[in-house]
Amino acid sequence: MSRHQIIRQRHETRRRTLTLSSIEPLGDHMRRLVFTSPELHDFVSAGADDHIKLFFTAGDGEAVMRDFTPRRFDPAQATLTIDFALHDAGPATQWAAAAKVGDTLAIGGPRGSAVVPDDFDWYLLIGDETALPAIGRRVEELRAGVPVITLSVVNDAADEQDFPTQAAWSGHWVHRAGSSADDADLLLAALKALTLPAGEGYIWIAAETGVARALRAHILDTLGHPREWLKAAGYWTRGEADASDKSLDA
Repeated sequence: MSRHQIIRQRHETRRRTLTLSSIEPLGDHMRRLVFTSPELHDFVSAGADDHIKLFFTAGDGEAVMRDFTPRRFDPAQATLTIDFALHDAGPATQWAAAAKVGDTLAIGGPRGSAVVPDDFDWYLLIGDETALPAIGRRVEELRAGVPVITLSVVNDAADEQDFPTQAAWSGHWVHRAGSSADDADLLLAALKALTLPAGEGYIWIAAETGVARALRAHILDTLGHPREWLKAAGYWTRGEADASDKSLDA
């Protein structure tokens, strides 16, 4: 297998019903929910930024779906962890905010995985709260000693997270609170202040679609980073409910 080969996998998809087993607050604007179910016995999530569909009922009774990252899957314990960013008033946020142990939730997928090899010299992961589940999972899964830099914008210090890892992790947090700049300007300024390691690196970006596009353009056009070693995704789009652009590189 050639170096830096990204492997794309397809998975058989079906709906599963999970039961909420524990709840943990993550700062003021996120909530970690751990689910269990015997139906997880053949669940597969091979990529750190995989997406599953979560099924909810809106206020008008209409069934709605939302995409979420499997934050952690423990096949031995048959548990699936999902982190919810409490950033809007949509059905997913409402459900997560009111959820109690014993509640059930239906999920589907993931349909596929893009497995990024753990053979780069370094990694740079950039995003907002919606990207933190994928960022945290990637940091925790990387090999011992490999440099990984994370650049994350959150509201304030209370929303910062710690990722237990054997990788050489350097976490940079940017706070919106008290700043008049938008996420794109905050993250671009922080990115420009970074000194990236030598060697061949993989860069991953996920944020609001316009923010992700601005960061992608700077990395490609100004930094000259190889396009094939960059993935940028719009996990949400300002002003549009349930809108995203998961592959800005297509």
